[in-house]
Amino acid sequence: MGAPSRPRFGSLQYWPRKRASKFLPRVNWSTMTSKADNSILGFITYKVGMSTAIVKDDTANSMTKGKKVAVPVTILEAPNMKILSVRFYKNNLPVSDVVVSNDPILKKVVKNAKQVKSLDSSTPKDFDDIHLIVYSISSQTSVKKTPDVSEINVSGADAAKKLEYVKSLVGKEISIKDFLNKVELFDARGLTKGKGLVGPIKRFGLSLKSHKSEKGQRRPGSLGPWHPARVTFRAPMAGQLGMFSRVTNNLKLITSGNIKEKNINPSSGFNNYGNIQSNYIIVKGSVQGPHKRQILLTPPQRPSRLREKTKYEFLNLA
Repeated sequence: MGAPSRPRFGSLQYWPRKRASKFLPRVNWSTMTSKADNSILGFITYKVGMSTAIVKDDTANSMTKGKKVAVPVTILEAPNMKILSVRFYKNNLPVSDVVVSNDPILKKVVKNAKQVKSLDSSTPKDFDDIHLIVYSISSQTSVKKTPDVSEINVSGADAAKKLEYVKSLVGKEISIKDFLNKVELFDARGLTKGKGLVGPIKRFGLSLKSHKSEKGQRRPGSLGPWHPARVTFRAPMAGQLGMFSRVTNNLKLITSGNIKEKNINPSSGFNNYGNIQSNYIIVKGSVQGPHKRQILLTPPQRPSRLREKTKYEFLNLA
């Protein structure tokens, strides 16, 4: 009989395994592209929960083409956003930050500027890229009143055209429709459920030792050799589990809309969330995090051709 072998427990791709510093992670916008020029490349949403959607499969050459099928979906509420400031970059370094909003709801998040600057007079002479610091109007939902702030990019290669597009958005509410322009696949960026301090069995998937083992069953047999005289980071030990920043790739858009146009709220509301009060978006599959978690939607970093070909006509929630 050959020696038993298996992959090591616990991925070294994510290290150190500690709580994320903020709910909405930063994004490497240099890898993001969009089919539509002059459109925003990110949108802040809130996870409502999962459900089952009844859809009509319109995918070409599909075995269920033209039939009704049930698919697992995640519902996200997407209240409108507004621009807090416009950040100008030169050679991937920020050169200027122009604050364009002093909304009273921002007092809990940032120190409000006494006077709002004009974008025309405060635009630097030399820049090659523009990012937006946006905040969600979370008071449009039943989740929270304190807004969430994130930095997003604008698609397009011409900085001058980007600036004109940004000027048209300043002072206005940005809807999810402005983000869904020619985008059918999404990457969802957010934090996983927090588990707190857990042992190595749950954290790394170790097997339980024999009930006659010394010094405990729910621990590794050894933390390492005598020399080097230290415990390496590869040794599975107790620590933080969950609240990790993760990305769910290539979520397929099922439908989107406003709750006033089509009410998808159940009679008793969604479990642990309540009723949707603004815009919503429904995607196929699961999204990390518990109910009410902030989720940043972006265009796909590595789009899947197979998922791009799938087409569904939304009928109703089961």
